[in-house]
Amino acid sequence: MTNPFPGMNPYLENPELWGSFHNRLIVAIADLLTPQLLPKYLVDIEQRIYQISGEDALLITMSDATTQRSPTPGTETNSNVAVAAPPDQYLKVKIPLPRELKLSYLQIIQTESKNVVTVIEVLSPANKRPGKGREIYEKKRKKVFGSRTHMVEIDLLRSYQPLPVFANDIEQRYRILVSRSNLRPVADLYLFNLPDRIPQFSLPLRAEDGEPIVDLQGLLNEVYDRAAYDFRIDYNAEPVPALSEADAAWADSLLREQRLRK
Repeated sequence: MTNPFPGMNPYLENPELWGSFHNRLIVAIADLLTPQLLPKYLVDIEQRIYQISGEDALLITMSDATTQRSPTPGTETNSNVAVAAPPDQYLKVKIPLPRELKLSYLQIIQTESKNVVTVIEVLSPANKRPGKGREIYEKKRKKVFGSRTHMVEIDLLRSYQPLPVFANDIEQRYRILVSRSNLRPVADLYLFNLPDRIPQFSLPLRAEDGEPIVDLQGLLNEVYDRAAYDFRIDYNAEPVPALSEADAAWADSLLREQRLRK
C-alpha cells in the first residue's frame, strides 16, 4: 500500500519509526542526486555524534513513582520463618544515563577541490528540542551560514520550536529552507501543512552549474513503500505526537475514505 497521505505522513513522526525513516530518507536523497551530480560532485553521507547526558530525561513520573508500604497492622503470617522489618518508604525513580546519538546528513562535495558545496540536513528531534543537541546543531548551522557553503534544511517534524528565521506570522508546521551562500541573508523558505504535497526544490550548487530538482514527496513515498510502513502503522490509533483538532478531523476523514480506519 502506498502512503495514504498526499504529503507528509504524520505517523512517521512517531519516535518508534522516525529513526529508521530518517536514515532511509537520507539514503534516498543521496541515491537520487549521485547520478545527476557525477562526475563533478560527490554525495557523502556523514554523521554527527551527540553525547547526550540525560538532560531530556524525565527523572520521576507519576506512573513510575511507587511507594513501598508496611503491612497492614493486625495481619500476621503463620510461617515460622523470621521476617525482616519492612524497609522505609521509598520512590522508584529514573536516572539520566549517558548515551551516544548519531544523526546522518548529506554533503555535496566538489570532486577536484574536495570543497563542501552544499549541506543537506533532515532535522530530527535532537536538533529541535531544547537542550545540548539543539545547541550543537545551531552552532553548526551558524557556521554554515557564515561560510560559502549552501544549506538545505528539511523539517518534517511538528514537535518543538522550528529553527529560527526572520519572518512573521508563519503558521505552517512543516518547512524546507534553501539558503544559497551568495544570496544570504535572504533564503527560500518552502512552507506546507499536513494536507499539502511536499514542495519540490532546486538544489543549490556552484553558479555555473544547473540545479537538479529534488522531489521530496516522491522520495518519501518510495521510502514508505520499500520499508513496508503500511505493515508497521496502525491507522486506527492516533499519530504521535498528536495532531491539532482540525488536522485530526481531516486525517480521520481521509483514513476512513481509504478504509484504513474503522
